[in-house]
Amino acid sequence: MTITVEHHGQVAVITIDRAEKLNALTLAMYDELAAAFDEVHASPAVAAAVLTGRGDRAFCVGADLTESIPALAEGRFDISRWDGAHQKHGEQRKPVIAAVNGLCLGGGFEIMLSTDLRIASSAAQFGLPEVGIGVVPAGGTLVRLTRQIPYAWAMQLMLTGDRITAEEGLRWGLLNQVVAPDAVLDTAMALAQRLARNSGTAMAVVKEAVQHLSDLPADQAFRYEALLGQKAFTSADAEEGLAAFYERRRPEFPSRTGTGGR
Repeated sequence: MTITVEHHGQVAVITIDRAEKLNALTLAMYDELAAAFDEVHASPAVAAAVLTGRGDRAFCVGADLTESIPALAEGRFDISRWDGAHQKHGEQRKPVIAAVNGLCLGGGFEIMLSTDLRIASSAAQFGLPEVGIGVVPAGGTLVRLTRQIPYAWAMQLMLTGDRITAEEGLRWGLLNQVVAPDAVLDTAMALAQRLARNSGTAMAVVKEAVQHLSDLPADQAFRYEALLGQKAFTSADAEEGLAAFYERRRPEFPSRTGTGGR
């Protein structure tokens, strides 16, 4: 398999493992990546995931065009088959951290946009070159990018196809942190382990809210927010968290100990 999943305590590390091709994704790899995300979502043993690419040259440069473009152009393949790999439709409830260790282009950029937190190498580069070959970034980017960063910067990326540096990505709001190349994975792992100490129920509710409330009219969104808040406040995790607060101890969340809480 060219998508691997390794477990380090409560953190799953998903690796795009095709370094000799800059971690370009074959059609089969898209299916494998979707399955890896499903595994993270379904496993009660996983609190958070880190997504990275093998080697130091690339996180992912997108689809292997020698395979995907002919398949799409000839009608042998429907682009919606990639939805799972791009985490569309809001099913993932675990935090996913991108550890971007090199080139992050095209579909790789789109997959990064589907993650929640992003740590990048100072040597990383980002770009959406699709318009230069007559296609568009339709793996979630046309929806997500203008919702994640200012309109003018999003349009610059999509219309020019030019690359930007990690420092520009940080300034534009695409990234959370830029670190030395040899510190990317360790930094992402430390962040994932930090998240693993939080309530799994609460983090799942936060993700559900962010995924579903932004497009609703305000009154409807506030009503849905109240329902989600009630779901969290009445959970076993909330009961344990409040008890731990008053007893001045670290909480043992049921969602983390295998005794329930979701």
